[in-house]
Parts: sequence; C-alpha cells; structure tokens
Amino acid sequence: MPDDLIHDPNGGMPRLLEIMRRLRDPQTGCPWDIEQDFDSIAPYTLEEAHEVADAIARKAWEELPGELGDLLLQTVYHAQMAEEAGLFGFEQVVRSISDKMVARHPHVFGAESRDKSADQQSADWERIKEAERAGKAEPRVLDGVALGLPALTRALKLQMRAARVGFDWPSTDQVIDKILEESRELVEARDHLSKAELAEEFGDLMFVMANLGRHLGIDPEAALRAANAKFTRRFNRIEDWLAEDNRRPKDSDLAEMDALWDRAKAEEKAAQQPRSNLTE
Repeated sequence: MPDDLIHDPNGGMPRLLEIMRRLRDPQTGCPWDIEQDFDSIAPYTLEEAHEVADAIARKAWEELPGELGDLLLQTVYHAQMAEEAGLFGFEQVVRSISDKMVARHPHVFGAESRDKSADQQSADWERIKEAERAGKAEPRVLDGVALGLPALTRALKLQMRAARVGFDWPSTDQVIDKILEESRELVEARDHLSKAELAEEFGDLMFVMANLGRHLGIDPEAALRAANAKFTRRFNRIEDWLAEDNRRPKDSDLAEMDALWDRAKAEEKAAQQPRSNLTE
C-alpha cells in the first residue's frame, strides 16, 4: 500500500510524509537523504524561504506553488529527522502551530471583540508573545530573537524589542545624527584603524541604518531587496545596449557605463510617468 500512496497524485500530506519516510529509510532510502541532519538541512530551509519571497516579489504566481512545496518539504524533513531521534513528529508540529494561532487570536477564536485595528492587533500579538516568552523562562528582553535571521531583519527585531521597554530614540532626527556620527567613525577607521575595527564600524553604521528604517516605517530587508532588484534591472539594460554593438561590460569603461546607467534610470522614470490624456 505505501507504494500506491507514493504514486497517488491525490495523496495529499500523507503521501508527502510517506515519501520523506522512505527517503530516510536506512535500508532502502536515498544515501544523500540518509546522511543529512538538522545542521546540514537548515541552510536549505533558509534558501527555500528566500525563494518563496523571491517568487512573490517577482509576482511569479505560476512558480509559487512549487516554491511553497519546496518550503513545506523542509518542515517535513525536519519533522522526520526529529521523529527518528525520538524528539517529536509532524503531528506535534501541526498541533503546535494550530494551538499558537488559536491562542494569539482571541478576537477570532475566543471572547475578545474583533472591533480593533490592524495596528492594535499587532500590539496585542506582541503582548501575547511577551507573555509566552515569560512562560518559557526567557527573562531577558532580547531572548528568543532567532540568530539565523538575515542580519538586517534581526537588527530590526532587536531594536523593536528594546524600543518596547523605552530604549529608543524619540524621533528620526536623533537617528540621522547617529548615522552621521557613525559615518565619521567609519572614515576614521578606514584611514587609521585595522580591518577588524573597520568592519566593526561598518556594522555599527548598518545597524543604525536599520534603525532609521524602523523609525520611517520601512522594512530594511525589503528595501534592500528592492534596491538589489533595481540595480540588477538597470545593469541588465547596460548589458542590452552594449550587446547591440556586440560588446560586453568588460569591453566598455566606467564613463560609458555610467552614462548608460543614467539612460536606464531615465527610461524607468519615463515608463513610470502617467500617459498624457490625448483628448485634452
């Protein structure tokens, strides 16, 4: 019967769980899958999460089911390894997230009123999380902020935690002043200090930049992803125009590519302008 389930396209979650169990079978499974552990799979988990975010950012809806499936497989993979080690199984994973969602939405599944804004719900969510942390013996304010998060995202979460207990600048003016201070220290480190000290000052500047994003209501990770996409888009245009002369970037120079960059920038701005009403 397991083989029938594995080849059943309508087998749903039981099918995926059985596939994972078979892949990890020490006698008949895949040698690569058998050798993996939590540490070796964790980087793939992060990679798959980023690929989901990338498909959403590109609005590649036809790719999204596959990317979400890849991410789901990561959960199944970790749960299978945990079950083999006698730690927990997939059902406990499902029960855990279901219990959490019910507990954190008393306005939907409990007696609390639904008459609240999204901002109020976010504040209530953080209050419930804080109570959960207290029950998990996480007494420090910054406990539980995952080390594996992207650095900018973790910086944002650390700053949000600190801000909840009053450790925060009151306005963006003080944050910008701190950016100027850190920039001056970075220049000094570049001219007079070691590479390690230079890296430290650079990190300080990045941390404050994340803080500025928080004060402006901007997710620094999302903003940097957008900047990466813009850079890629414009540089691709440079390559396109050079290719019209059968050249590549290495056949050009900075002055020409800088001019083409400005052309790509102008092209984008023109495309974003609303078209004139021809009837006027």
